[in-house]
Amino acid sequence: MERHYGVRHHGPGSARAVLRALDEQRPDLVLIEGPPEADELVGWAADDGLVPPVALLGYVTDSPGTAAYWPFAVFSPEWQAIRWAVTHDVPVRFFDLPWAYRAADQLDQAGNAEQAGNGDQPGNGDQPGNGEQAGNGEQAGGGPRAEANAEEAAEPDAGEDEPARPVDPIGELAAAAGYDDPERWWEDVIEHRGMPAFEAIAEAMAAIRAEAPEDPEDLVREAHMRTVLRAARRTHKNIAVVCGAWHVPALDAKITAAADAALLKGRKKAKVTFTWVPWTYGRLASWQGYGAGVRSPGWYDHLFATTDRVITRWLVRAAAVLRDDGVPVSSAHVIEAVRLAEALAVLRGRPLAGLAEVTEAARAVLCEGDELRLDLIGRRLVVSERLGEVPDDMPAVPLARDLAAQQRTLRLKPSPLEAELKLDLRRETDLSRSRLLHRLRLLGVPWGEPDGGGGGKGTFRETWNLRWQPEYAVALVEASGYGTTVLSAATARVVERARQSTALAEVTALVEVCLLADLPDAYPPVLRALDTRAALDSDVTHLMAAIPALARTLRYGDVRGTDLGALGTVSTGLLGRVCAGLPSAVLSLSDEAAEEVRDHADAVHAAIGLLDDAGPRERWLDTLASLTGRDDLHGLLAGRWTRVLYEADRLDRAETRRRMGLVLTAGVTPAAAARWIEGFLSGGGLLLVHDAALLSLVDEWLAGIGGDAFTEALPLLRRTFGSFAQPERRAIGDRVAGAASSGDPGAGGSARGVDHESARLALPTLGALLGREIGYEMRSTA
Repeated sequence: MERHYGVRHHGPGSARAVLRALDEQRPDLVLIEGPPEADELVGWAADDGLVPPVALLGYVTDSPGTAAYWPFAVFSPEWQAIRWAVTHDVPVRFFDLPWAYRAADQLDQAGNAEQAGNGDQPGNGDQPGNGEQAGNGEQAGGGPRAEANAEEAAEPDAGEDEPARPVDPIGELAAAAGYDDPERWWEDVIEHRGMPAFEAIAEAMAAIRAEAPEDPEDLVREAHMRTVLRAARRTHKNIAVVCGAWHVPALDAKITAAADAALLKGRKKAKVTFTWVPWTYGRLASWQGYGAGVRSPGWYDHLFATTDRVITRWLVRAAAVLRDDGVPVSSAHVIEAVRLAEALAVLRGRPLAGLAEVTEAARAVLCEGDELRLDLIGRRLVVSERLGEVPDDMPAVPLARDLAAQQRTLRLKPSPLEAELKLDLRRETDLSRSRLLHRLRLLGVPWGEPDGGGGGKGTFRETWNLRWQPEYAVALVEASGYGTTVLSAATARVVERARQSTALAEVTALVEVCLLADLPDAYPPVLRALDTRAALDSDVTHLMAAIPALARTLRYGDVRGTDLGALGTVSTGLLGRVCAGLPSAVLSLSDEAAEEVRDHADAVHAAIGLLDDAGPRERWLDTLASLTGRDDLHGLLAGRWTRVLYEADRLDRAETRRRMGLVLTAGVTPAAAARWIEGFLSGGGLLLVHDAALLSLVDEWLAGIGGDAFTEALPLLRRTFGSFAQPERRAIGDRVAGAASSGDPGAGGSARGVDHESARLALPTLGALLGREIGYEMRSTA
């Protein structure tokens, strides 16, 4: 006896029907469409630790970037057939064309692309995230599918460069039945009735294939399937075959073994490795780019798992989702929504309310027309970002096993849902979590993304956004070439990048990475590379760009317990070269070049302020002081560095007002003066808020500019003042308005005196926070 069960991949109705058929047939061999290289892994389906959704991951052993996935959900007919076989001690094998053949073809295509000058472009579409499209399409498609058009019904295993199958069988059958939605037709005929007529489906597929052009890739795959079937018939009498319904007519076709052998002859094979990896329903959904996915995996999971009161239980779950989000939904809402869904099904002649009906009922009753609430139900229920699980002892590369062990130790469970993780680096567990996440980013596994507000800046606090993606399994396989543990692999990767980097800024960034990821063995080669690049680079802006990361590393290394003894010498040498080269670097600068130098200098100044050693800071300020007295210095830089010196107590108020007064004279063009003012005021307007004399001087200069000159200077001034925070602009306006009405430069609603006694009381606490004693010098406001 031999029976062929043509199914729709990931169809709950098909899954239930296959289980009933297997219980009735009781075969002594089960053949399932899938990669035969994974035969040794099917036994894991009996392990309670393998929880769908999961996927078979296949990759070329020597080129892990060439990979493919075969996803399974709990409602996949193939998964249920595997589970039936292993629990009944019945041999079960995959009998599709070995993926090793297609992997070899893909490697050849990639090699040809590289010879043609496109070496950086993958030639097969088997990149992480797209592997499911380049894998075995019938575990990922080929039979009846949910997609409504031929583009979505493209054969995933054909790769991005292969033509799509010219016909959508589900669309053809739905159209013949008078349906405009193939998904709805399949639900009505198969899923909601629970008894697909395998013979009728096979006849329908045969009729469609008789009129449709054949896909060459399908012909090769089906030749191999028939070859495996012939061999199985010699050893087994009662065989069950579970495959995409599209292939059933080909398995029954009268084609000789010689013809199939000729079609398969001459194909090369690659060495491939397979394992099970966790998958998600989000990746299974067709809108994620998975050609034979289903648009509503969460709904199909519910259809498969629920045996009675399907609609009621679904809407109860939808109400729970809304309640969890703070939406008041009562039992009366649920009762009314159930009645509406069932009434819509009757009006439309459907055997049972489908997803369209329950969605409309939820929109009208539970969500009261609010599309945002409906989207919430869609994300959490219809798609359902569920992540599968694999056993701890599942065969995997050592790097993946090490990561799994660290995830358990640090209590960081992967999840497909985005979650925020706040870390306090003074706690050992949080520090270890931070190091692990930074190391994974180096290996191309961005499980955690630092929050833009300060993750990775080396402070005591870090905030991460975590979200696990299935394709990280491939990234781990690719990274396994660097080492067997996360630490060793990250270290080797950083050393490789340091040796390959040609820019000083790239190597400098790696120094900070070594700190964040705690890679002590990477420091010597990275510092050697840094010293070499710094010696060869004579561009002062490049040298300045390198200092901030080094300063942060020196400042916060003790927070993470990292030894940074050798880094101080390198940083001091870089700053010395900057101070020596800056005078010649600021000659004859354009406006754009001056802005670039200003930004780099601001970053250096802020970075030096992080260091405990006062020597580098004093040398830096001496360099700026010598430059601000030059007549050929660009006004933007002269103004900015005058402000820096004033705030560092290198200039008193009288000297600062004198310099500003020289700039704001009739002998200086308004445009040049505006540039000086722009530089002086960049970084915030608090100086003008608290120094009434400087504000008065700027106000007088502005009032004295002639009409044409004012028009010329206005864009620069507007840009400068527009960069201030709104409270600063308001306070400046209050002071100017107060001065205009009273004639007193210090007038204005926001003017306040300084309570020197209260300021002194705060100094001990401030000194304890900063780690040094702070004196208090009372300044006159005159």
